[in-house]
Amino acid sequence: MTHSAANSLHEFNLLLVESCASHSLKKMVLSKYRGADKSLQRITIKPILLQNKPVFSFLYQHQTNHITKNHSSDEAIGLINSLLESDFKSAYLSTSSMDIQLDISKKGKAHITKHKSKINDKNGQLHDREKHRFVDINRPFLQQLGVTDKQCKLIPAMSRKWKQINKFIEVFSQALETSPLAKNEGINVVDFGSGKGYLTFAIHDYLRHTLHNDAQVTGVELRQGLADLCNKTALTLDHQGLSFVCGDVKTHAPKHTDVMIALHACDIATDYAIHYGIRANAAIIMCSPCCHKQIRPQMQSPELFKPMLQYGVHMGQQAEMVTDSLRALFLEAHGYTTKVFEFISLEHTNKNKMILAVKKSQKNSKVNSEIVAQIADIKAYYNIKEHCLETLLNESGKG
Repeated sequence: MTHSAANSLHEFNLLLVESCASHSLKKMVLSKYRGADKSLQRITIKPILLQNKPVFSFLYQHQTNHITKNHSSDEAIGLINSLLESDFKSAYLSTSSMDIQLDISKKGKAHITKHKSKINDKNGQLHDREKHRFVDINRPFLQQLGVTDKQCKLIPAMSRKWKQINKFIEVFSQALETSPLAKNEGINVVDFGSGKGYLTFAIHDYLRHTLHNDAQVTGVELRQGLADLCNKTALTLDHQGLSFVCGDVKTHAPKHTDVMIALHACDIATDYAIHYGIRANAAIIMCSPCCHKQIRPQMQSPELFKPMLQYGVHMGQQAEMVTDSLRALFLEAHGYTTKVFEFISLEHTNKNKMILAVKKSQKNSKVNSEIVAQIADIKAYYNIKEHCLETLLNESGKG
């Protein structure tokens, strides 16, 4: 490398160090690879938070697969310098205020170009080039499932699915941080109604490749053809610890479950799923219920409400609210901190509610009698004789 190139590389390194120190680095790409590994194409580097600690994620993009490695700031800077001195002849550095390009010619001459970022808001303040995502769009499973194309670009028709995947992992990651599983290795996840496996692959990828957790993830799907297709995809990607089986929440009974997921669980299938999670002492339960049919015929509303509830849509909304409120209270009675909130509607339904429950302590199994009394009062108020989840809990001795 010439003296001039060494100076340019030193200048680029100073800009990199400065962007890291000021937390202004957005993305970096190393390209024009000239090393021994003929399958390696480029490395994309981004700052991320991993278990509330800032690290740099290195995505090694090969022709047939991608590999992610995380490094501290000092490790990242040293590794980038080493790679530019040896194997890579081009580097693109994007910060909140500037785009910087380093090119090294075949003769060893280096050249740096700088441009101010042109992305501004109305007040002249700079926006991030990319919205923070919990899932890296370059991950191979997205390509295999048809969310992205061969260039790792989002397929327009899959934009809603891409948004749903990211929101799901965001919700899960926040739940994981507050759960008893936060420091556990080998987390066991069961996803009921896994369908084409979008979210099942996403949570496996997040646990295995982002958090480096030796997780075991099982997708449970009623349609044998879909289970076989997902298993084939997992095998193609060499996703260790990911499998799909044919079955449902009533038939599937693994020995251990840390995280129970059941999205679009129709009517009382949600109750069976929640019961499964409580019975398995799962630390995290994620449900997206729909089709609230059991409670509505039983409900007898007070005279005061009847003028409002003469409209069928309001009656349905009331039944939905009461059904899911009781489910949340049953979970709280069994030692969970529970949230009910709007998620993102699934492709099967326009329903967008999620029930998220995080176990307060794995040791405490005592049922909260005060909350049980609140449930009884609500049932009496609406003259509800039976709630499927309560029946299941009583039959299994968990009531």
